[in-house]
Amino acid sequence: MAVNTTVLRGSSATLNLAKVASRGGELGNVVINTDFAISTVGRIVGVEVVIETTLEAFHEIGRRHPVSLHPGGINIRGRVTRAHINGAFLRLLLGEWAKFGQAAPPDELQPEFNMVIDLTDVASTSGQGGTKVIVSGVQFENWSVVVPDDHFVMENTTFKALRVQHENKGD
Repeated sequence: MAVNTTVLRGSSATLNLAKVASRGGELGNVVINTDFAISTVGRIVGVEVVIETTLEAFHEIGRRHPVSLHPGGINIRGRVTRAHINGAFLRLLLGEWAKFGQAAPPDELQPEFNMVIDLTDVASTSGQGGTKVIVSGVQFENWSVVVPDDHFVMENTTFKALRVQHENKGD
């Protein structure tokens, strides 16, 4: 498979949400495909995916520099910012609590879903070349809204995930 060396722009990207095969995934699917129909999320102004590892350095007595590095845990997190508020992201964070308010919801599971960041090179031969970043097992961690007096209202969410994969989209 050829390696993608194309420079990509966020303006030709899409963010898609997809179902996960789990009980939390069923809750996410109801929000994504039934209640809000946001499988392709609109008004996105920023997506960030961060992978952090707890790489540990081993130091011997009498040496300032590490002798070896040892891999530790892997953490995947990120954020999504969009200029639109319709309650879907809040439901993906709170699950049924966002719907029922003070009344006890029937299930306290948090929705889970996959995110697909589809970066397309519109200048490629077919207009469909590019890269896909697939973030699996996503759960929103925080939600906030920013209401400035002189700019667009922004909805912000942070998330954690289980896995990240990369796929080249060939021409």
